[in-house]
Amino acid sequence: MSWHGQLSLAYARAGSRTRVHDRHDGPLRVLKSLHPEGEAICHSVLVHPPAGIVGGDVLEIDIDVGADAHALVTTPGATRYYRSLGAPAVQSVRAAVASGARLEWLPLETIAYSGCIADNRLRFDLAPGAEMIGWDVLALGLPASGQDYAAGRIGQQIELPGRWLERGITDATDRRLLDGPLGWAGLRVLGCLWFGGDASMADARRDRLLDAAREAIDADALRETAGATSAHAGIVVLRALASRVEPLMRLLTAVRARWRREAWDLDAPLPRVWRT
Repeated sequence: MSWHGQLSLAYARAGSRTRVHDRHDGPLRVLKSLHPEGEAICHSVLVHPPAGIVGGDVLEIDIDVGADAHALVTTPGATRYYRSLGAPAVQSVRAAVASGARLEWLPLETIAYSGCIADNRLRFDLAPGAEMIGWDVLALGLPASGQDYAAGRIGQQIELPGRWLERGITDATDRRLLDGPLGWAGLRVLGCLWFGGDASMADARRDRLLDAAREAIDADALRETAGATSAHAGIVVLRALASRVEPLMRLLTAVRARWRREAWDLDAPLPRVWRT
C-alpha cells in the first residue's frame, strides 16, 4: 500500500509572536509547534508515523512564512527511504518566504537503504529581504551495521531560484562516483548547509559568513573533506563528506550556530526533540 501525505504550514507574525496554522492529509503531520526561544520564533516538529518512505509513496510539504515571521522546521528522527520493488518514493518540499521573514529548514538525516528508488526535492523561494538557513544530510546504507548501499538510486535537488540549483543522482552501480576521489571518495555521508539571503547581500556580510564557516571547518576533524564557498551574492554553501552521520552533524550545527550569531544576533539552542 502506498501513502500520499500532504502537509501545509502557514506562519504569520501577529504582534511579537509567530503563529502557525497547519493542515494535513494522510500520514504526515505536525507533532508539536512551540516557542522555546520566545514568542518571535516558532519551532515545528514534523512526523511521518509510518516511519519510512517506500516505493510509490509521495510526501508533499508546503511552507509559507509570512512577512517578518521566523519559522524553524525539524524532525525527531531520520527520514528513511526503504527498498523499492520498482516505483519511486518521492518527498517534495516547497517553501515561500516573504520579505523580512526567516526560515530554518533543519531536518535530521535522510537514510537511503540499499535498493531504494527515491527522489528528494527541495525548493525555497525567498522574497527580497527574506533569509534562511537550511541543511540536507544524506547517508547511504547502514555502514555501522555492515549494510552497504549496493543497489538502487536516489535523486537530490536543492533549489533557491535565482541563487542556487543543485541536482544529482547517486546510483549504487556508479562506483566511480561512490568511491572515486572526485566523488564520495569511499565515504557514505554527504552534508550540505546553506545560508540564503537577498541577492544584494553586502560583500562584507557574506565574507563574514564564509569566514565563520571556514574557521569552524579548520578546527574540525572533517577539515580534509569539507569546504565552504559562495558562487552567488545571495548564497553561502558548505559541503562535507564523512563516514558517519554524527561527526558531520556536529560540524553543521557548529557552523549554523556561528551563522545565526553573525547574521541574526541569535543564539542557537538545539531543538529539544533531538535529545529525546
